Amino acid sequence: MAKTIVVKQIGSPIRRPAVQRETLKGLGLNKMHRTRELEDTPSVRGMVAKIPHLVEIIEERG
Repeated sequence: MAKTIVVKQIGSPIRRPAVQRETLKGLGLNKMHRTRELEDTPSVRGMVAKIPHLVEIIEERG
């Protein structure tokens, strides 16, 4: 079973640079308080690290 992380959007993309908005879309988040369960890979961790003020890791599974 692969490791996964649950990511929740806690900040709004309004008035943020386009790169940060695109990173949110890449993670599958586009509205406040949405959560996604994503595979725990270095690329996903890097995307989360680029926008720590907009998302938080709720849970690590596996």
